[in-house]
Amino acid sequence: MGATGPIHRLATLALSVVMTVIGLALIVQSAVVAHSVLRLVLGVLFVAAGAGRVWIELRRGRTT
Repeated sequence: MGATGPIHRLATLALSVVMTVIGLALIVQSAVVAHSVLRLVLGVLFVAAGAGRVWIELRRGRTT
């Protein structure tokens, strides 16, 4: 596949960090305010997806 530019890489990292922060906010909100299992699960999934994307993007940067 084609190489991605630095803008694409930076945007991917930024959106991944935003996903992780949203996930953390959902976890805190479910624990402190709402006591909602659905928000807790969604928060964990957002954190996992965001952190996974950051990890993959950083690993891909080392190999190319």
